[in-house]
Amino acid sequence: MDEQIPGRRARLRAQTIAEIKAIALKLMTDGGADAISLRAIAREMAMSGSAIYSYFETRDALITTLINDVYTSLVDQVEAARDACPPDDAAGRILAWGQAVREWALANPEGFRLIYGDPVAGYQAPETGPAPEAAKRACLGLAGLVAAAWPHAENLQSTGDHQWSDFAPTLVATVREAFPDLPPAALALALRVWGRMHGLIALEIYGHLGPQTREPAKLYHAEMLDLAKSLGLKPPK
Repeated sequence: MDEQIPGRRARLRAQTIAEIKAIALKLMTDGGADAISLRAIAREMAMSGSAIYSYFETRDALITTLINDVYTSLVDQVEAARDACPPDDAAGRILAWGQAVREWALANPEGFRLIYGDPVAGYQAPETGPAPEAAKRACLGLAGLVAAAWPHAENLQSTGDHQWSDFAPTLVATVREAFPDLPPAALALALRVWGRMHGLIALEIYGHLGPQTREPAKLYHAEMLDLAKSLGLKPPK
């Protein structure tokens, strides 16, 4: 009997935390990220203002958890899509990654806004960053896509006079540890690939693309094909 009580308490705590996060995302949907408030969530749950602080000590702690959850779900999806393609299919893996980002963003527009939109007013991320593991996985995933394409990207290998000092030290250390043979220009290319993958998605999520085209999926696919070709790869039709 004694062994069952902690398990039940843990389940109830997990359920309450899940409800708090769900309401936080609802508040964000209705009023943007700045609308997230522990007191507002407590009112929604008929919980005392002091009780909710036993689950999240601060609003920043809640937002950090939300960012981590959102970022991790995105990275899980894009990694699965990439890994469904053979390791030697560099073009296919790039297309799969980009398509998975778009599909995830359309299914989770508020999540996309949370991690790629304007910073949440007043939010202070922890020193390690709000989603260090997920961010590292995303970084290494993009660097890996470029590493596979790099031997084919002869027209891009000398583009720009990039130095390691151009980039954040933590980013450089992460990439160089995993891909010691990549030069600074390859890291610059990885960031450019990231920008091309997210550019049209951001326009679509924020409502700027819809009035301009009835086929945003077709437009995005064409952009990903052109991206792969620009890296010297031959993507499938």
